Amino acid sequence: MTMKPRPSRRIPASVFKARCLALLDDVQATRETLVVTRRGRPVVMVVAVPERPEGRSLRGSVRYLGDIVAPIGEDWEALR
Repeated sequence: MTMKPRPSRRIPASVFKARCLALLDDVQATRETLVVTRRGRPVVMVVAVPERPEGRSLRGSVRYLGDIVAPIGEDWEALR
């Protein structure tokens, strides 16, 4: 279940710096976008990473094409 981001709120960079970890937790929990400003101008936007669906696995997503550590049959010389 993915939640849409909520509308953004603005916060000065000095407040973000002082409360960074708590604000990141808030963004993750509320899915609210956070716009950090410097002198009233937007500088950066903090958004929550989309949640991945439950039970999703990488099983079956990798293909085996051969031995990746065996010699490839070409002669080469290391640079010194």
